[in-house]
Amino acid sequence: MESESCCLEPIWPPDDLLMKYQYISDFFIALAYFSIPLELIYFVKKSAVFPYKWVLVQFGAFIVLCGMTHLINLWTFNVHTRTVAIVMTTAKLLTALVSCATALTLVHVIPDLLSVKTRELFLKNKAAELDREMGLIRTQEETGRHVRMLTHEIRSTLNRHTILKTTLVELGRTLGLEECALWMPTRSGLELQLSYTLRHQNPVGFTVPIQSPAINQVFSTNRAVKISPNSPVARLRPTSGKYMPGEVVAVRVPLLHLNNFQIYDWPELTTKRYALMVLMLPSDSARQWHVHELELVEVVADQVAVALSHAAILEESTRARDLLMEQNVALDLARREAETAVRARNDFLAVMNHEMRTPMHAIIALSSLLQETDLTPEQRLMVETILKSSNLLATLINDVLDLSKLEDGSLELDIATFNLHALFKEVLNLIRPVASVKRLYITLSLAPDLPENAVGDEKRLMQVILNIVGNAVKFTKEGSISISAIIAKPDSLRDPRSPDFFPITGDSSFYMRVQVKDTGIGISQQDIPKLFTKFTESQSPASKNPSSNGLGLAICKRFVNLMEGNIWIESEGVGKGSTAIFYVKLGFPTRLNESRLPHMRLPPKLGQTSFPGLKVLVIDDNGVSRTATKGLLVHLGCDVTTVTSGEECLQVITKDHKVIFMDVSLPGSHSYNIARIVHEKFTKRHEKPLIVALTGNTDKASKESLLRVGMDGVILKPISMEKMRVALSELIQHKKVLLEA
Repeated sequence: MESESCCLEPIWPPDDLLMKYQYISDFFIALAYFSIPLELIYFVKKSAVFPYKWVLVQFGAFIVLCGMTHLINLWTFNVHTRTVAIVMTTAKLLTALVSCATALTLVHVIPDLLSVKTRELFLKNKAAELDREMGLIRTQEETGRHVRMLTHEIRSTLNRHTILKTTLVELGRTLGLEECALWMPTRSGLELQLSYTLRHQNPVGFTVPIQSPAINQVFSTNRAVKISPNSPVARLRPTSGKYMPGEVVAVRVPLLHLNNFQIYDWPELTTKRYALMVLMLPSDSARQWHVHELELVEVVADQVAVALSHAAILEESTRARDLLMEQNVALDLARREAETAVRARNDFLAVMNHEMRTPMHAIIALSSLLQETDLTPEQRLMVETILKSSNLLATLINDVLDLSKLEDGSLELDIATFNLHALFKEVLNLIRPVASVKRLYITLSLAPDLPENAVGDEKRLMQVILNIVGNAVKFTKEGSISISAIIAKPDSLRDPRSPDFFPITGDSSFYMRVQVKDTGIGISQQDIPKLFTKFTESQSPASKNPSSNGLGLAICKRFVNLMEGNIWIESEGVGKGSTAIFYVKLGFPTRLNESRLPHMRLPPKLGQTSFPGLKVLVIDDNGVSRTATKGLLVHLGCDVTTVTSGEECLQVITKDHKVIFMDVSLPGSHSYNIARIVHEKFTKRHEKPLIVALTGNTDKASKESLLRVGMDGVILKPISMEKMRVALSELIQHKKVLLEA
């Protein structure tokens, strides 16, 4: 035992001062340990988002137990009881248990805490990025506000000069520019000319080549491009040695097909061209161009291009409107002049119509009277020749007068029922005397199925046939002329030489085919297309016949077209004769057509050759015409009274006068009033005389107006004996029908 005690270290006697210090230290350690859990409890209570509250509670328990062990140590420095030892052991066991559990828990918690830190850093970065985006949005909103303001200012007018000047002013104010300029291409497209500036006076004639590298760089992109301040398009500021020149940006402005400007015109080129906008920052500042400012410049350049296109469209439409107004004024003036000319021509034609037909009426009427007297065969032949030639001359007069109406489209067909067979026979009677002088043989062949009566324009159809037959007689020296008429079959109507001719037939109409063949001088193939033009020889120039009027066939073609037909001429060549063929559309007569008034020229079924004792009154201011009309009536047995005016007529007329022949020289004359007064004077039906208008006017409207004001019939001058006989027969027959009704 003594040896063991010698080996052991001797017990250190307790030092009072050291013990005092340990007591004090353990007390403060315990105090600190107990205060930390209180602080953690306060944190857990106040924190609402901390996810690891249970870890803090566990850590607080660990600290409390550590504090308890230090507090218990205060009783272990001296001799202590077993109870103190048991309490100390229990506290240390609990401290060991809680500390190990806390260490194991932190192994799992620390990675989560690290990830939370990472997310916190990520959120901070996102917040910073969001702040930048918000700043960008605010910048874009500001830019958009500037763009809207500029767009409103630019589009507040559609004048291109105001648009461009406003653009420079608004950009200079918005971006704080020292200078802003606009360069326009010249008409040649090879140079840019300075057109508008913000502050400096525009240098007159200041141009730069368009092919310079700086300009090509700008024109190659639609973005705003920074260029050198020493570039030719940027040398607009006065040179100063104090400051470095501010940054310069240039952007292209599409011209969008603008080509009608007056002073700085954009050229009319097939390739696309641009203007150049140059913007300069102040030289006395360190400013630089920002991205949003460049975007603003680009947007404004596009807006300027759109505004300029609208301005150009407005200017073009304004010019077109002004031009159209000028053209309308000119057209209106031309229309009034044309209407005046048409009225003057119509008045002239009306006067000439009356003045030319009046002597023709005297010639034909007196020749008819002379034909009724006893004449030698030679005298009768001469009178017949005079009469037929006069009729041909009357036809020529009709040609000249009708041609004018055909030219302006005012000619209308006079549709009525007429005797078709009698028409061909009348043509034959008119042309035979002339043909007999030349010893020509004329034949007429009418198809058996050709109706005797037809509905159409008798006068125009007769004029066409008479022109064609007269043409054949004129250019035939010897031989024969044949006239044939048949109803055309539908399959024969189509003619490859006239593709525009589309015949349309129906149950109430038919197409008549008329052919006139002669053995005359013939026509060469190259001359056939010229036959139906005005003032062209009707036959081949080889005939050397200058007497052709050049109107007959041209008018025939117009008349045939009006009657929905077609006409052409065939010939095998010069000296081999020719054949004229035409189709016209006619109608089948009905009972309604056959019951029309006498002015429709129906041939009388019971014709009278004389009218003995028929009291007739003739009103005509022309002495020759009055004498000729009286001679015709006297020869027919009538008791004729002649007067020179309507007033004289009202003085001498009695109820014994059955027929009044009234010369109507011009439409709208006082003859209309005379007819009305006569009808008012004789109220009883059997006392009213028949009033017949003698006129040279072929207008259908004039005839209808004469019938509308009270005329019972209309006879066209000149009048032959046969024509007067037929007219009187129709009038008397019509009078009987009215009295019996």
